[in-house]
Amino acid sequence: MAASAQQVDSLVRAGIESLGYELVCVELLNRRDAVLRLYVDGPDGVGVKDCEAVSRYVSGVLDVNEPMASNYNLEVSSPGADRPLITAAHFERFVGEEANVQLRQAVDGRKNFRGEICRVEDGRIELKVDGHSVEVPLDTIRRARLVPSFVESGLN
Repeated sequence: MAASAQQVDSLVRAGIESLGYELVCVELLNRRDAVLRLYVDGPDGVGVKDCEAVSRYVSGVLDVNEPMASNYNLEVSSPGADRPLITAAHFERFVGEEANVQLRQAVDGRKNFRGEICRVEDGRIELKVDGHSVEVPLDTIRRARLVPSFVESGLN
């Protein structure tokens, strides 16, 4: 039986956290050779050496537990400027920032929103979209990502 992203998450999350990193999310893309992608973050961000350390740990855990039924490629990377937002804690951390949110079910006749994250409460995310407040149930979100904001350095 092939592993799911949730199964891999449950196998590696505690160990990744013990290394001092946050496991932001796990994606499993089923192709001829599956791609197992882990996004990790750290207090000061992550670099290549951080990704290598997490990759070594995860490879060891997966080699011992053998959850993958076929060949796979392991990718470990930073969540990037357009980091995925999955949990309520992710949204809370980025209150005041702008996000693109895609829903499984329409709210106010729409499935796609881009707006400022205003509040997270009782399993609902409040976004300010085009000057109006929209409440989105967390469990209806298909995909959400921060909208990168780049501050000008003043250098010409």
